[in-house]
Amino acid sequence: MGNLEVLKLEVLYETHKLIGDALELEETLRKVLQILGEKLDMKRASIVLWDDELNKLKIKASYGLSPEEEAQGVYEIGEGVTGRVFLSGEPCVVSDVSQEPLFLNRTGARALTKEVISFIAVPIKLEQEVLGVLWVDKLFDYRVSFEEDVKFLEVLGFFIAQLVKLKQRIDARENHLREENLALRDELKGRFSEFMYGSRNPKMKRVLNLVEQVAPTKATVLLLGESGTGKTLTARLIHELSPRRNKPFVKVNCASLPENLLEAELFGYERGAFTGAIRSKPGWLEIAHGGTVFLDEIGELPLSLQSKLLRFIQEKELERLGSTRTKKVDVRIIAATNQDLEKLVREGRFREDLFYRLSVFPIYIPPLRERKEDIPGLVSFFLKRLEKEYGRKLVITPEALEILTEYPWPGNVRELENVLERLFIVSENRVVSHLLVAQLLRLKTRLEKFSLEREEELAGVNVTREPSLEEIIKALKENDFIIGRAAKQLGLSFRQLRYRIKKFGLEEKFPIRKGRPPSK
Repeated sequence: MGNLEVLKLEVLYETHKLIGDALELEETLRKVLQILGEKLDMKRASIVLWDDELNKLKIKASYGLSPEEEAQGVYEIGEGVTGRVFLSGEPCVVSDVSQEPLFLNRTGARALTKEVISFIAVPIKLEQEVLGVLWVDKLFDYRVSFEEDVKFLEVLGFFIAQLVKLKQRIDARENHLREENLALRDELKGRFSEFMYGSRNPKMKRVLNLVEQVAPTKATVLLLGESGTGKTLTARLIHELSPRRNKPFVKVNCASLPENLLEAELFGYERGAFTGAIRSKPGWLEIAHGGTVFLDEIGELPLSLQSKLLRFIQEKELERLGSTRTKKVDVRIIAATNQDLEKLVREGRFREDLFYRLSVFPIYIPPLRERKEDIPGLVSFFLKRLEKEYGRKLVITPEALEILTEYPWPGNVRELENVLERLFIVSENRVVSHLLVAQLLRLKTRLEKFSLEREEELAGVNVTREPSLEEIIKALKENDFIIGRAAKQLGLSFRQLRYRIKKFGLEEKFPIRKGRPPSK
């Protein structure tokens, strides 16, 4: 292999390593041109891309040009050599720029030289879409043909196009999140007024005071409370009241994805990091740069990821899967759980150092049964919203409202909203009586009981010997509360033990996990 071929490979290798830096596009493009200048005999070059604001072509990165010269590099479509290459999508070679009328010397960089300068421009395109133009003064020794220059630059142009397209996709994703956040903001204002600002409950008023105290700071927040109490809504309120309100708010459910996929989605990955990783992808932490990441159900985060999250919170740095390059990312962390994290720490299932990092500012959100005075206001709010969705109006009688207020609501605010929506579906009259509400709640209870009975039937309760409650608890403790392992020890199936756990209400007393025993 000749020296020229080695130089080409070195350039392509060095530039390919930059693909992970697409977020900082202009700086990365400058690095590409710097590599060209250092490795090859090149004096000047620039990368010209379409600028949506100017509606023109503009130099985004250059080598060998002063800032003043670079600023002059603005072109109409079809104007000069650069504009024509963009329009046609075909490369162009000018063997002597002084003899070419189409060569504009818009930057003025070659005005004072008398030497013969050759100029080459190739399109930056991907799948027939032209994104810009890469132009350089001749790269190689004059004994090397222009065709050799063009072939090499077209390969480089394709790589640059991938960088540009990746950045566009990331920007589109961020814009989508931003638009989604803006759309939610109007809804949230209404929901906040009923959910918090309109609360008559002292505990909820304290929650609001704590939110207003912590929102303007950078502190990590831990939201505690049962499922359905409004932890997600509270996290959004903290974000909306913070200086980060115009940046992304990204919610991550730590229990919804398997461990390997959760790590890839959270921290991102490089191309080839695992089977199926055909391109590099930023993770949710990178996407939320400048904004807030809400880690819901943090108690379900695997131990292996807890150490990685701890390091990120401490250093504000991360590495994508398959990469050794460290990235600085500025995000605020808000975490939430319905579990007792201190208990998980004692059991060795949650890192103590991560617990202290997350609980810098804990906020406990009370269940709905502890704020009954707020139920009438919540009912009124949900009815107004559902009226718009269903195109009809319902009136709750005082007796019906009393039943709703006295119900214990194990599913909290979320359950209340679901029950009210069912009323819109089943109610034939405009006025909702207490009889219908009572009937609906009784039916709901019967359905839940039937579900347990059906599970009992499917579980097959007729085992050789029914284990006692003490035996079940003992087996669960000896197997780290993992259902599958405890079931195997008791001689039960997974479904059989799960039924008994529900029957005895053990899920409320112990940190039950659903892991199954390893397959043989």
